[in-house]
Amino acid sequence: MLLPDVIIRMARLIGNRMKNENNWRNRYSRQTVFHGIGGEGQQKLGQSKAVIIGCGALGCNIANLLVRAGVGKVRIVDRDFVEYHNLQRQTLFDENDVKSRLPKAIAAGKHLKAINSLVEIESIVADVNSNNVEEYCAGSDVILDGMDNLETRYLVNDISLKLGIPYIYGGAISSIGMTMTVMPGVSPCFRCVFPDPPPQRTMPTCETDGILGPTAAIVSSMEAAEAIKILVGSPFINKDLITLDIWDISFERYPIVRKEGCPSCNGRYDFLGKKKGLIKTSLCGQARAVQVVDMESKGIDLHQLAARLTGVQEVYYNEYMLSFDAGDCTITVFTDGRAIIKNTLDESLAEVLYRKYIRA
Repeated sequence: MLLPDVIIRMARLIGNRMKNENNWRNRYSRQTVFHGIGGEGQQKLGQSKAVIIGCGALGCNIANLLVRAGVGKVRIVDRDFVEYHNLQRQTLFDENDVKSRLPKAIAAGKHLKAINSLVEIESIVADVNSNNVEEYCAGSDVILDGMDNLETRYLVNDISLKLGIPYIYGGAISSIGMTMTVMPGVSPCFRCVFPDPPPQRTMPTCETDGILGPTAAIVSSMEAAEAIKILVGSPFINKDLITLDIWDISFERYPIVRKEGCPSCNGRYDFLGKKKGLIKTSLCGQARAVQVVDMESKGIDLHQLAARLTGVQEVYYNEYMLSFDAGDCTITVFTDGRAIIKNTLDESLAEVLYRKYIRA
């Protein structure tokens, strides 16, 4: 005969399970009645893992929609922190995130956990590069594009093909957006359509051409819808390059084909080569900034760095990042040893400042 306290615990356990089941059914009820998903599709979503690279205007909305849809695990990887100019279009953030100087991945995770506690959120503050992209993408069911630069897209395209994980590309600038889906071994890849990266600083950026919030919202919504289709096993996967302009209300679909001799499709992953030393990248869309990544860094203790910066003005740090002024530049350092030097596009100057204050 069971003891009364055992019976009580079993009753509570059963009650909690029933409560969770009812919560699950009620939460997704408007989605499961949709013919393309249903109960079986919802179960598949709950067992899936999505990786979102970049949590700016595109990544915020993608993460918001996938978490609300009940994708079981969502990993967000972003290198940046929240600033006031982000709030115009990056819908997961608010003024408190700016005041707290939170990295975007951390701020996004905080808000997403409040939206859906049934979803596992993983926030990673890092620059995605050839040394870590496989680690961040391995084991996922889909990779989504929230990026703000082409070089990383070529990198993600290569890892998508190498690991056989679908990659959903999306881009938005001004009032113009585009998206396409890469299904490894089946569809054309990103490099089939855009064979080589254009020269640096020749492409428009949010800083030079601006961006409308609705542009990013539409493109990212299409990305999220495509991810949901892939995760539930829908046959209606996008096979075209889709472009749109929300200002003149145009929408075009361009059929694309696999390019004969495409290096990536033929297993030559040019962008995955491991790198060493200091890698400098101009972030023209980030209010004139250069990112410096020490590819050999094993991390940095921000408390110790703050103690070293004697005589430096305006030093602020939290558990994620440290910032201070050096002349006309503002330097933000992250725990992985990476730094963003604002108010310059001079990569040589950025390296000098990095070596002086961080590598010293």
